[in-house]
Amino acid sequence: MTSFSDLGLSPELLQAVADSGYTQPTPIQAQAIPYVLMGRDVLGCAQTGTGKTASFTLPMIDILAQGRARARMPRSLILEPTRELATQVAESFERYGKHHKLNQALLIGGESMGEQEKKLDRGVDVLIATPGRLMDLFDRGKILMNDVRTLVIDEADRMLDMGFIPDVERIVSLLPRIRQTLFFSATMATEIRRLADAFLSNPKEISVAPPASPAATVVQAIAVVDEMDKREALRRLIRSEEVRSAIIFCNRKRDVDILFKSLQKHGFDAAALHGDLAQSKRTETLEAFKRGEIRLLVASDVAARGLDVDSLSHVFNFDVPHHAEDYVHRIGRTGRAGREGRSFTLATPEEGKNVQAIERLIGAAIPKIDVEGIPTLELSDEERPRGRGGRARKAEPRREAAAPTERRPTRERRPKAADKVAAAAVAAPAVVEATEVQPDAPVAEKRPDARRRSAARRERPVEETAAEPAVAPRRAEPRPDRRRAEPRPEAAVAELRPVRAPVVPFRPERDNNPHRREREPDDVPVLAFGDHTPAFLLRAAPRRA
Repeated sequence: MTSFSDLGLSPELLQAVADSGYTQPTPIQAQAIPYVLMGRDVLGCAQTGTGKTASFTLPMIDILAQGRARARMPRSLILEPTRELATQVAESFERYGKHHKLNQALLIGGESMGEQEKKLDRGVDVLIATPGRLMDLFDRGKILMNDVRTLVIDEADRMLDMGFIPDVERIVSLLPRIRQTLFFSATMATEIRRLADAFLSNPKEISVAPPASPAATVVQAIAVVDEMDKREALRRLIRSEEVRSAIIFCNRKRDVDILFKSLQKHGFDAAALHGDLAQSKRTETLEAFKRGEIRLLVASDVAARGLDVDSLSHVFNFDVPHHAEDYVHRIGRTGRAGREGRSFTLATPEEGKNVQAIERLIGAAIPKIDVEGIPTLELSDEERPRGRGGRARKAEPRREAAAPTERRPTRERRPKAADKVAAAAVAAPAVVEATEVQPDAPVAEKRPDARRRSAARRERPVEETAAEPAVAPRRAEPRPDRRRAEPRPEAAVAELRPVRAPVVPFRPERDNNPHRREREPDDVPVLAFGDHTPAFLLRAAPRRA
């Protein structure tokens, strides 16, 4: 049986491992640590909960024991997809490196950037970061990566799912080409293999278990219930099981808050954890859960990777995960380090395809159980249409087809404004002229338009217009044509006094628009009648464009 002393670790490091309570290395640790100490690139693939974190932290402490870091130039870099994983790796370095004088810095979002910059200025041996915050500090010129000799890319498959691969590729392009790269992932998909080939140089491949396989120490079960019965089924499962501490996973952040409040309402000691919470709140909740102050932790998939809680006895999947790999990571939070754990999944009938995908991935069928007092249903291959919010709608009864001769009554259309106008025009009686055309009367060659007829009628004498046949008058008094108005008498013109309005000078403090001044004329004539001119006519109003 291999022990840690057989792996070539220093006595100080072996003492720290013994103080942590570990005596035998896991298979991934026993195979990876010697090659990391040799300085070779390593491509490690192992199921979750097998101790991948210690397989690179332990040898890195011995490698970094020699040398000294310079300001803003870290000697090693560890990339993690989530803040929780980065925090856990930092705790591992503190626990195992307590006999070594190594400086470390944790660069994650939600924390003070000023404090992180101060740590970088003092010089760090181990830099643990998420890709987003690392690139923020690099773009600000607060960090240089010319001296990085060891690069660790942890949970590479999770990096791929979260869309961090472009950032990781940019970070790798900034590092020295001569370096040691350690690449760890729980699954080895085609994209992960392509990234490994691009980042690693002649790596040593280590695979200690089939990819994406759950630990043998986890007892699995699934219950198929209706969507409306899931909360009650969860509460009954918690009461029937001897739950020391448990994580309840939901697919959506909104469901995390709803389920958390529901459990608190029914008297359960629960807390919520998801990505929308402040980092201080997430850290506080996670620490309280690890100390045992919180019994139930309702979380999203942010807690599905790398979270290590010693007293975690149960995992409940309130929702079947959309990706089969997430199921393996969720239930891998329990049954760690050889301890036994239990996992329960609540599924609805329309989630049959997701359950089948999980069973194909793990290569075994999940045993079905019945929840006491809850009707048990069967899985279906057909998916129900999803309504607003992503939840599956209940199936509606199918309507019987109508007979071929019958037609559905069409909905009466509301009349539009154009239809009303057309109907009014049809209903209105036609205007008939009072005069009738005599059969012997000659027909005019061309009928003049209205303007010419009205002008000709005004110019003719009154006697001629009175002799015309009567027609329907349009106005009692026709409006005079101002353009053809007769000239006024000279006496009336003499009474008019042209008055020049005073010109108001342009003042820049009142109006700073130079174009308005150009539009205003210098003087505007105002005409008034009589000897007295009103005051409001003496000032020309400015014209507005």
